[in-house]
Amino acid sequence: MLFGRNGVIQMSAQVKKYEMDMCSGGVLKKLLLFALPLMLSSILQLLFNAADVVVVGKFAGDNSLAAVGSNTALINLLTNLFLGLSVGANVAAARFFGAKSEDDLSRTVHTSMALSMVSGLILMVLGLIGARFMLVWMQTPAEVLDLAAVYLRIYFAGMIPNMVYNFGSALLRAIGDTKRPLYYLLGAGVINVVLNLFFVIVLKMDVAGVALATVISQTISAVLVLRCLMKESGGIRFSFRRLSLDKRILGIILKIGLPAGIQGVIFSLSNVVIQSSINIFGSVVVAGNSAAGNIEGFVYMAMNAFHQATISFVSQNYGAGLHKRISRIILSALGCVIVVGLLLGNLAVFFGEPLLYIYSNNPEVVAAGMVRLMMICCPYALCGIMDVMVGALRGIGYSIIPTIVSLVGVCGLRLLWLATVFQIPEYHVIETVYISYTVTWSITIIANVICFFCVRKRAYRKVGCAV
Repeated sequence: MLFGRNGVIQMSAQVKKYEMDMCSGGVLKKLLLFALPLMLSSILQLLFNAADVVVVGKFAGDNSLAAVGSNTALINLLTNLFLGLSVGANVAAARFFGAKSEDDLSRTVHTSMALSMVSGLILMVLGLIGARFMLVWMQTPAEVLDLAAVYLRIYFAGMIPNMVYNFGSALLRAIGDTKRPLYYLLGAGVINVVLNLFFVIVLKMDVAGVALATVISQTISAVLVLRCLMKESGGIRFSFRRLSLDKRILGIILKIGLPAGIQGVIFSLSNVVIQSSINIFGSVVVAGNSAAGNIEGFVYMAMNAFHQATISFVSQNYGAGLHKRISRIILSALGCVIVVGLLLGNLAVFFGEPLLYIYSNNPEVVAAGMVRLMMICCPYALCGIMDVMVGALRGIGYSIIPTIVSLVGVCGLRLLWLATVFQIPEYHVIETVYISYTVTWSITIIANVICFFCVRKRAYRKVGCAV
C-alpha cells in the first residue's frame, strides 16, 4: 500500500494556522472555505492577462487587442502539460499529508519545486525559439502576426517564475492553504496593472509593455510563494539545499500529473484548432472573441476552484482511507459548481455589452464578442460538472482514464465537428464553432460519470478505505 499508516513519521496533531483538516467535520463549509480564496486567486491570476487585453485594447488599438488575445490558446497549449504535473504534485502532497507521512511530504515538496524549474526552462526555450512559427501555423492574421510574436516571446521569457508559483501554490493547496497564494497574487496583480498603464501609456511600448508587466508580476508572486514555503516547518518546508528529483516521488507525480497535463494539452489543442477556425473570420471577430474569452475566463476560474478543491479533498481523504466522505465531497462540489456556473455564466451574458466595451470601443468588436458569450456562457455549468468529475477520478488515483475520455470526448469530437458540420456551407458560421463546446462537454460528462462508478470500488480496496 503506497500511502499506509504504519512506519511513518507522525506529524503534530495540532493543525497549523493555514492548514485545513479535510478528513473530519462538515464537508460543505470546509469546501467553501477552501474554494473561495482559491477562486479569488484564480481570478486574480486571470486578471494578469485581462489587464493586458484591456490596456492594449483601449490605448493601443484593435490589432494589439487581437495580438494579445489570440495568444491565449497557444500559451495554454504549451503550458498545460507542465501545469498538469503540478496537479500530480498536489495529489501526492495531499495524500502524504492525509496519511501523516512527513518525510514523504518533504520529498514531494523538493521534487516538485525542482520539477517546476526544469519545466519553466523548457517552456522558456520553446517559446523564445518557436513563437513566430507557431503563430503562423495557427493562421494568425497578417496584420497582428508581428505584435503577437513580440508578446509571446517576452511572456515565455518569464516561464520559470510562472511554473515556480504554480507548483508552489499547488503544494500549499495540498495542506489546505488557499489564503496566502491569494494575498501574494493580490499584491502582484496591483503591480501588474500599474506597470501595464506605465509601459503602454507613458513609454508607448504597446504589447511588449503588457508582456513585460506580466513577467515582472509573476516573478514577484513566485518569490513570495518560495519565501512562504521556506518559512514553514515540518514536511511542507522548502530548502534550496534539499532541492532534488527523488525518483520514487517523481514517478508518483508523473503517474498522476502527466496524464493530467496531456489532458490539458488535448483541451488546448482543440482550442488552438478552434482559434484557427475563428481566425479565418478576420481581425474584428478575433478581437471580439478575445475580449469575450477573457470575460468567460472569470466564470471558468470561479468554477475551476471547485475542481481544484475536489482534487485536494478527495486526495486527502483517499490517503486517510475515508471513502464515505469522498462521496459527500463530490456531491457537494457538484452542487456548488452548478450554482456558480449558472449564476455567473448568465450574469456574464446579461452584462455582456458594457463589459465588452471595457475591452474595445468598436461596436463591431462588441457585437462579435456577444455572440461568443451567448453561445458559451449560458450552458457553462456543464464545463464545471465535467471538471469536478475529472478531479474526483484524479483524487482516487485514476488519471489516465479522464485523459482518454477527454481525448475522445473533447478533442476528437471537436475536430470531427470542425471537419464535418462546420464545412457545410450553410453552417460555415462562427456560431457553429462555438456550439461545439456545449456538445462535447455534455458527452464527456456522461463518460466520466460512468468511469467513476466503474473504478471507485477497485480504488478504495487499494488503500483499505474505512466503511
